[in-house]
Amino acid sequence: MRGFDVAEYRARVARAQSMMAREGLGALLLTTEPELRYFTGFLTRFWESPSRPWFLILPAARDPVAVIPSIGATLMEWTWLRDIRTWAAPDPDDDGVSLLCEALREVGGPVGVPSGPESHLRMPLADFERLKRASDLEWCGDAGIVAGLRAVKSQAEIVRIAHVCGIAGRAFDRVAEIAAPGVALSRVFRDFQRLLLEEGADWVPYLAGGAGPEGYADVISPASDVPLAWGDVLMLDTGAVQDGYFCDYNRNFAIGAAHGRARAAHARLIEATLAGEAAARAGVRASDVWQAMAAITGGGAGAGRLGHGLGMQLTEGLSLTAKDHTVLTPGMVITLEPGVETVPGRIMVHEENIVITQGAPQRLSRFAGPDLPVI
Repeated sequence: MRGFDVAEYRARVARAQSMMAREGLGALLLTTEPELRYFTGFLTRFWESPSRPWFLILPAARDPVAVIPSIGATLMEWTWLRDIRTWAAPDPDDDGVSLLCEALREVGGPVGVPSGPESHLRMPLADFERLKRASDLEWCGDAGIVAGLRAVKSQAEIVRIAHVCGIAGRAFDRVAEIAAPGVALSRVFRDFQRLLLEEGADWVPYLAGGAGPEGYADVISPASDVPLAWGDVLMLDTGAVQDGYFCDYNRNFAIGAAHGRARAAHARLIEATLAGEAAARAGVRASDVWQAMAAITGGGAGAGRLGHGLGMQLTEGLSLTAKDHTVLTPGMVITLEPGVETVPGRIMVHEENIVITQGAPQRLSRFAGPDLPVI
C-alpha cells in the first residue's frame, strides 16, 4: 500500500484547476511537504532538513511543474510528473529562484500562494521577495483552494487513514506488555513506539501522554523517568504514520486498580465522545459538534478545542471550538477529543477518529467502551 493511482492525482489537479478558473488564477505556487505530496505523491522524510526549498507550480491548464533540488530528482521521477526542473542545492547565491521564476513566467499569473490558517511559506522571505519582483507577475492568496481540497478526503485517502488507525488499535491492545507499576513513563513511551512500528507504522512523528493519580497535568509534556505507580492513570496519544497518512487518537489505562474519580471521568468522556459522534452530520457546523461535547464535559468556551481535522498532517483544517463554524461535508475526517478535569490540576482526555458521510459518521478508530481498562 504505497501512494495512489495516477488517476487520483489527476483528479486532484483537475478539481484545483476548476477552482482556479473561477478565481481567475493562472498558477498556484506550493512550497510545503503536504502540498507537494497531495498533488504528486512525492513522499520522503528529507523534508526534516531545512537546508533546501522545494517548489511545485500548478498551472491553470496543464500538468504540474516541479522545481526541486537535484537530490530529489530520482524520487520525483517515480511519481507521475514529467516536467521536473532541478538545480544543485543549496546554492547561497541563487537557491532555485531563477529557475522557478523562469517556469512561472512560462505559465503566467496571477500566481496564488496558500495564505490562510495553518499555511506557511517554506522558502526564505528574501528569496520570495526576489521572486515576486523578478517575475513581473501578479501575486495573491490562493482563495483557500488547497485547504478546501485537502479538507474533503477521497475514498482512497479514507482507506489509508482507516488502515493506520487499525495499526494503532493493535498497538493499544498490547499496552499491557509494556506498562506496569514500577515501569518508567519514558520507557513506556519508547516501547509503545516500538509496538506501533511492529504493527506496521512507517514512523511515529507524534507521541504524547501522561500519567498520575486521578489523571495527568497536561497532554503535551515529554515523558519523565518517574515510574508508574499503583492507581495511576496512564494515557498514550499517538500520531502514527503509514503511507503518508496519520491517525490521531488515544487510550487511558488504570495501573493496578481504577479509582472512583478516574472511572467516572472515563465514562463521562465516552459519553461526550458519543454525543459528538451523534452530532457530527453533514451540514452541521464544527461549533455544533463542539457544543454537543462541551455540554457534557462542562467548562463552556474555556473547554478549548475538542477535536480537529486529520489526514496528511496530525492536525489540519477545522477545529471543534465554539468559534469555528465550518460546515461539515461528507469526506471530512475529524477527531473527537473531549477532556475533563478530575481534580484541581489533573485532567483526562479521550480521542477517536471518524469520517463524515451522508448519514451517520463512519468510525475509523475502534471506539473505546465506558469502562476504564486496568493493567
